Amino acid sequence: MSLAARTLRVLVALAVLAALVHDVVVAARDGLLAQDVSYFTNQSGLAFVLLVAVGLVLGRKRPPWLEDVRGAVAFYLAMTGIVYALLIAPPSELLRWDIGWTGIVLHRLAPVVAVADWLLTPRQRPAPARRILLWQLYPIAYLVLTWVRGGVTGWYPYDFLDPSVSSWAQVLLVTVIVLGAFFAVAALLHLCCGRLRTGPSTQEAPEPFARRRRERS
Repeated sequence: MSLAARTLRVLVALAVLAALVHDVVVAARDGLLAQDVSYFTNQSGLAFVLLVAVGLVLGRKRPPWLEDVRGAVAFYLAMTGIVYALLIAPPSELLRWDIGWTGIVLHRLAPVVAVADWLLTPRQRPAPARRILLWQLYPIAYLVLTWVRGGVTGWYPYDFLDPSVSSWAQVLLVTVIVLGAFFAVAALLHLCCGRLRTGPSTQEAPEPFARRRRERS
């Protein structure tokens, strides 16, 4: 990856971190810290920041599983942007930019950059399709814990998960549709990830060596 691309990744991570810190400070001041850390948006943004930090520490010596984690984070941020645009934000807000800098960073900039980074960065190895299912573990756990907590406290981070806003039937219907979208987007990101990087294990044999093999045969 070029120096410019790595620099952009770090700058966006710093912007996301600044937005998260700003929201935490405001939420703590208003006594809403527990609610603030419960948003999928903020958790996904924090995951992106941590991923970039881990990448900087490891440098080029990155374990194979880190690529799948990077895909998962890109997937979560992609769904953050999609769900926000389709289910949370008012339709009149989608084409506006006066939504506050933290909203722009967390709901627009971070999803776009994370997905672009995932699509443009070459893969280290062929990826198994089972990671599509593995990427769903966190969203499903988040969903279950949100409902459990909401049943105890009466607070839900999003209206489409709140049965008191509509009904459990409506909530479950929307949830099924959203989960279907999660699987579809995960499959798309899995299939459209960056090209496989050519390395020692994937390169064809050098010409002299290949010629000797043919002569022996």
